[in-house]
Amino acid sequence: MAAARTNEPAAFAAVGRDLRTSRAAGVAGLLFAVLFVSSILLLRNHPASGSSADEIRAWYLRDSSKQVALVGLYLAPFAGISFLWFIAVIRQHLGDREDRFFGTVFLGSGLLFVAMMFAAAAAAGSPLAAVKFQGAPVPSPDVVVATRGLAYTFLYVYAIRVAAVFVVSVSTVALRTAALPRWLIFSGYTIAAVMLASVSFFRFIVLLFPLCVAVVSMAILLMRRPSDAETFPA
Repeated sequence: MAAARTNEPAAFAAVGRDLRTSRAAGVAGLLFAVLFVSSILLLRNHPASGSSADEIRAWYLRDSSKQVALVGLYLAPFAGISFLWFIAVIRQHLGDREDRFFGTVFLGSGLLFVAMMFAAAAAAGSPLAAVKFQGAPVPSPDVVVATRGLAYTFLYVYAIRVAAVFVVSVSTVALRTAALPRWLIFSGYTIAAVMLASVSFFRFIVLLFPLCVAVVSMAILLMRRPSDAETFPA
């Protein structure tokens, strides 16, 4: 009995640490989803594809249009930071249970996704940043088409597939460690298959990834916490 009482403070501390880690992962994942979706939607506030030179010039001369798009551009790095925090907290939570192979894929695909997301945001916002901060002339339709195509390629060809690999690795690790409900794990596999098979610039397919991260984060936050009786049986 005395030994059990001696071990209780350390055990309580371990449980409290796990609960704080789970909450941090859930909050970081939700924050990433909100910031990523907001950034994508705000950066879409650009001259439409096929706009004439006059329409592009009119858009760039409106301060309201530029301010909205700039907010989206500056939200992108904070979305990436939140996602990196989400990865770090999940890895800490798994600890020794993390499979080396899938852990490497999990970390590598997460870092690549952030890099591709940053590249897409930079490509989409570079003409606007040049006009706003460097006094560059309003871009021509050819420049707008080129930068839009580059941003879409980074996001819809590369980032979306790296995100699919990330979802597969997370789902596999969760399946092996029973860290998430099975319905959520197999839903992750389905979402990853859709993202991998996508061959078009369907704008809203990229939102499947933040949706998946948000649902996983909610599951982490809502998972039943162990009671004292379960954690420290008599």
